[in-house]
Amino acid sequence: MSDGPQPQTGQSLLFLTDEQLRKGIEAMFFAYRGFTADPDRILEEKSYGRAHHRAIHFIHRNPGTTVNNLLSILGVTKQSLNRVLRTLIEDGLVASTVGKRDKRERHLHLTTEGAVLERALSDAQRDRMRAAYRAAGPAAVAGFRQVLEAMMDDQARHHYEAMKDVTE
Repeated sequence: MSDGPQPQTGQSLLFLTDEQLRKGIEAMFFAYRGFTADPDRILEEKSYGRAHHRAIHFIHRNPGTTVNNLLSILGVTKQSLNRVLRTLIEDGLVASTVGKRDKRERHLHLTTEGAVLERALSDAQRDRMRAAYRAAGPAAVAGFRQVLEAMMDDQARHHYEAMKDVTE
């Protein structure tokens, strides 16, 4: 006889019900809301949005990246990215330099002020992730990362793997 619900094995997880999937989807929505809440407050002070945050994050992670590479990483339209970059450059957070080999390329770097904003945004998210990871434990963290990686499409996975290689 069992004294309560048994932990689900990998095999039983292959047969998730619609209700279990709905709970996972809703958990993802609410977790994302929490994950973005602190940075949203910081961004609001500058009248920026999440697109600005994503651009700042990936410019920081890929100093000197080209506009075309950033377009590919973010998966947004050129018009949308140009609007965000124009604001960040005008506000002194991002510097754009002409490519040495190809004069048509624009390479992007955070300025000192941009790095300060990036650090504030990242610190807020790292604090939340650190607390959640500690509460969940190492096995859950590894499983969570596996789920996230399995949800990525091929292009996103390519960019993610390229960034992992830089930091590992």
